Amino acid sequence: MPGKLGRTSKERNALLRNQASQLIWYGKIETTAPKAKELQSYVEKLITKAVNTYDDNIEFEVTKKDKSGKEIKATNIKDGPKKLAARRAIMAKTYDLQEIKGFDEKKSAFKARTADVQHPLMDKLFNELAPKYAARKEEMKQGGGYTRIYLLGARRGDGAETAIIELVQSGFPPGC
Repeated sequence: MPGKLGRTSKERNALLRNQASQLIWYGKIETTAPKAKELQSYVEKLITKAVNTYDDNIEFEVTKKDKSGKEIKATNIKDGPKKLAARRAIMAKTYDLQEIKGFDEKKSAFKARTADVQHPLMDKLFNELAPKYAARKEEMKQGGGYTRIYLLGARRGDGAETAIIELVQSGFPPGC
C-alpha cells in the first residue's frame, strides 16, 4: 500500500503528478526521502508504459495539391492505438509542461523549434527517454530501474530526511 505522506488523496495525487512531471522534464529533483520513494514507483510505471508502446506508429500517404495544382504525395505518421492509449494514460498522470525560450534564443527560432510540438513533456518522454530506456532494456536484458535515489541527510530547520531522485543515464550500469 502506498504511503499517505500526511496528505489527502487529492493533495497526494497532485504532488506526485507535479513531481513526476518535473522529474521527467529536468531529469533530477531534490525532495524529502518519503516523497522520493513514493515518486520512484509512480515514475517507473509511467516510463515502462512509454517504453512498451513508443514504437507503435502508423504511416500513411496523403495526396495534397499545391498552389499550382500539382499533386504531392506526403507520408504522415501518427500514433497507433496502443501508443495513443498509453500517451493519454500518462497525460492523465502528469502535468503538461511547456517549452521555455532560451535566454540567447531568438523568438523566431523558438517558434520554429516548438511549432509542431503540442505536448513537450510527452514528446520528450516518447521520443527521447523511451527509446533510450528500450535500448538499455535490450542491452541489460531487464526492464525497470529507470530512477535512482540518493539520500542526502537531514535538512536544516525541520530535520526532514532529504533525497535526490534522478533518471538513470543509459551508459551507466545499475548501482553507479
